[in-house]
Amino acid sequence: MDQFSGFRVNEIDGQVTTTIEKLALNDLSKGDVLIKTAYSSVNYKDSLAIKENGGVIRDYPMIPGIDLSGTVLSSKDDRFEAGQPVLVTGYGLGVTHTGGFAEVARVPGDWIVPLPNELSLKEAMIFGTAGFTAALSVQALENHGLAQNKEAEILITGASGGVASLAIAMLKKRGYHNITALSRKKSAIDTLKKIGATRVLLMNEFMPDKIKPLAKQTIDFAIDTVGGEILAAILPQLRYGGCIAMCGNAAGIKLTTTVLPFILRGANLLGIDSVNVPMKQRLAIWQRLATDLNVCHHELVNEITLQALPQTLEQLQAGTHVGRTIVKIS
Repeated sequence: MDQFSGFRVNEIDGQVTTTIEKLALNDLSKGDVLIKTAYSSVNYKDSLAIKENGGVIRDYPMIPGIDLSGTVLSSKDDRFEAGQPVLVTGYGLGVTHTGGFAEVARVPGDWIVPLPNELSLKEAMIFGTAGFTAALSVQALENHGLAQNKEAEILITGASGGVASLAIAMLKKRGYHNITALSRKKSAIDTLKKIGATRVLLMNEFMPDKIKPLAKQTIDFAIDTVGGEILAAILPQLRYGGCIAMCGNAAGIKLTTTVLPFILRGANLLGIDSVNVPMKQRLAIWQRLATDLNVCHHELVNEITLQALPQTLEQLQAGTHVGRTIVKIS
């Protein structure tokens, strides 16, 4: 393909701009494998990529998009062949390396996951980084005792977002009975219950007037996609030996807390990184997404084109976006 369309971010005189342009292969970062992109997905990190001082992109111009699925056009890597369906998430994609918001991508072979047989290219992007992160979080909690307790009290924050809504659906599919969704959106209550939440709490119902070092023990496990004060409020409520899978920072990167939940109740704070996961673990998680964690027929999925990207990215920044949005590229 001599020319193809792509969504590009540039910085001119300190102003960040976005355009849909006709691009050429020379506009792509180096790599071993050329991919015809079928779908990408929209993540909170992508919304930061088009924001001034967003902290994601440092070198311009850049094609954002931290996820993609598609078919191999050509490969210098013997592990991949033309026509093979593949997916890529994380690493430097859409950050330091041209990403998924273009009809063609070029990436290192070491970043590529062969598409599991049970998934379509579209279904892979319904998951994308959000689903991958949700699955990592669920697995981390199951490895720390959740798997043995189907009656555990589980809290999911930022519940109407992509990671959290997928995590709720996964936990329901895995047979857990007490899933509490924490959301700012009253309008999302019915939908959250439909996808698997047994109870929905609004922020004013959950956040105390003052966060104490220790509080009543009500939570066994949590997946926190938000961070900041919300994480600080969860820690004192963990039951003895409880665990939090920490995978987001939409409410800020600072954490003000005490050591007491850790040394008096044996609390565990498990960091979840989806960017640099080793390939062996990455392949195993994608196989789970294709099988026992497969919730790709998700209630909160919206499909758009590249032309609708700016509006969706603005909604993510404004906190009004709900669920998952996938981008049909070609």
